Amino acid sequence: MIDLESFRTESRSDYPNNKRLKDRMRKVKPKALDEKFHTLHDETFAELDCLDCANCCKTTSPIFIRTDIDRLAKVFRMKSTEFIDTYLNQDDEGDYVLNSSPCPFLNEDNTCLVYEDRPKACREYPHTNRKKMHGILNLTLKNTLVCPAVFKIFQQIGQEFRK
Repeated sequence: MIDLESFRTESRSDYPNNKRLKDRMRKVKPKALDEKFHTLHDETFAELDCLDCANCCKTTSPIFIRTDIDRLAKVFRMKSTEFIDTYLNQDDEGDYVLNSSPCPFLNEDNTCLVYEDRPKACREYPHTNRKKMHGILNLTLKNTLVCPAVFKIFQQIGQEFRK
């Protein structure tokens, strides 16, 4: 099991270093950066199980796009507007996000009630195996405060920069 309190303390403490690391990553060739992230993503998730943590589901909200809303409304046999009124609100940027955290679809055992129909953002999280990592480095840095796997990936990349 992941100790989320220790993770929070350590990730906040290392955030300034990770921010500097993110700035150094911008100088790495895009393809090389993608390869490094993808390799570390695979290695990290071979060791870590999201069901031991679910911190993302406990503390943040994905952005719900229209297809997510329509699909989940159908799962719950609701109209899309009813799903929005029940579970979502619009943030400052106009995106649909959950009304509250933890996620209302998170079960006590950290499984997801709507796993097969979960939002696209949940399917792609924590985004460390995406192409064009250069374009999402700010998001990835923020995710070092949410996801122990992203934090670990940053730590490993940081060690390589120090060599």
